[in-house]
Amino acid sequence: MKVLVADKFEKSGLDGLKALGCEVLNEPDLKDEALAARLAESEAAVLIVRSTKVTREMLEGSKLSLVVRAGAGYNTIDVAAASERGILVTNCPGKNSIAVAELAFGLLIACDRHIPDNVIQLREGKWNKKGFSKAGGLYGKTLGLVGMGNIGQEMVTRAKAFGMRVVAYSRWMTADVAAAMGIGYATSPEELAERCDCISVHVALTPQTKGSIGKAFFDKMKPGGIFINTSRAEVVDQAALEAAVKEKGISAGLDVFDGEPAGGDGTYEGSLRDLPGVYGTHHIGASTDQAQEAVAEETVRIVSEFKSTGIAPNVVKAGKGSPATHVLIVRHSDKAGIQAAVFGAIQGAGLNAQETEVIALAAAKSTITQVSVDVEPSAVLLGKLKEMPGVFDASTVPYK
Repeated sequence: MKVLVADKFEKSGLDGLKALGCEVLNEPDLKDEALAARLAESEAAVLIVRSTKVTREMLEGSKLSLVVRAGAGYNTIDVAAASERGILVTNCPGKNSIAVAELAFGLLIACDRHIPDNVIQLREGKWNKKGFSKAGGLYGKTLGLVGMGNIGQEMVTRAKAFGMRVVAYSRWMTADVAAAMGIGYATSPEELAERCDCISVHVALTPQTKGSIGKAFFDKMKPGGIFINTSRAEVVDQAALEAAVKEKGISAGLDVFDGEPAGGDGTYEGSLRDLPGVYGTHHIGASTDQAQEAVAEETVRIVSEFKSTGIAPNVVKAGKGSPATHVLIVRHSDKAGIQAAVFGAIQGAGLNAQETEVIALAAAKSTITQVSVDVEPSAVLLGKLKEMPGVFDASTVPYK
């Protein structure tokens, strides 16, 4: 099997792919037309990328069977075009969670203590202890989390270590799950914004989340609050964020920006660049050695399973135009056979699964399996699921 690696990738991952018997083409600088031409010429079956864009034109001229995003987000890949051609797209969820949470918390502290401004003025030879001695402090404050996947859960651990209270909003979150995790529960992002001193966003970019953090959200935030985004820029309405910074004194710590360069270097001319109260990093959330080694190991596992079985783990599907109408949410113990039984019940009820997401809740000692389906799950199906050994709860919400 021929594998084209069109991005920076760890040596351990390259060695692992070769150990599988793959012919590895390591060409990390390929982009745009050069990548399209190389895909057509090489007839590679597998493409591995990180931030490199994968377009419809590239896919249509290729012999690909699998595209692996060596990271979590996959918005740089035309998943719809891949699906049309029967090309699987997979990612490596959860492998960079600690790295992103570390950066998010670093930005949170930077906003509270104005660390970047301290550094800038010190390098200019200015001593401003009087001005920089004004900080709210994080102890006893409430941190709101939008999204409770792997990164959100890592944020909970760190927030508690700093003596912060935590309130979370997630599509699958229920009050009892939140209680089991020792955190508060919000029914909407706007309620979360109203209740919390600091907000950190940790959701994937989908048609449902794009622009979901907007004016209504920032109107509810407390004046002088802190807003952190290390997920995707498109999740946030930038105009609404700018207005909140200017009019409400919101401090923003951002790792992602509208119009940011796609590659490893370039220029950024966006309006947030010089806006007082905004501290930014260069989309480096996942960029630690620890995270990249974990991602490389997961990428090798994905290719190994695909090579031996034709089936790839962590397959993602195009959300736009999905026939899904509802999301079935099942909370269960992490034991072998339970998920298989859940999917057996779904199939037996005549529902088609469109998308699946599995989230491990270490603090609550359970697992959340979310399945987007094309028909509203009936009370009979929910009752059957709840009666299964190892299943704690089953519920459904409209697909949004």
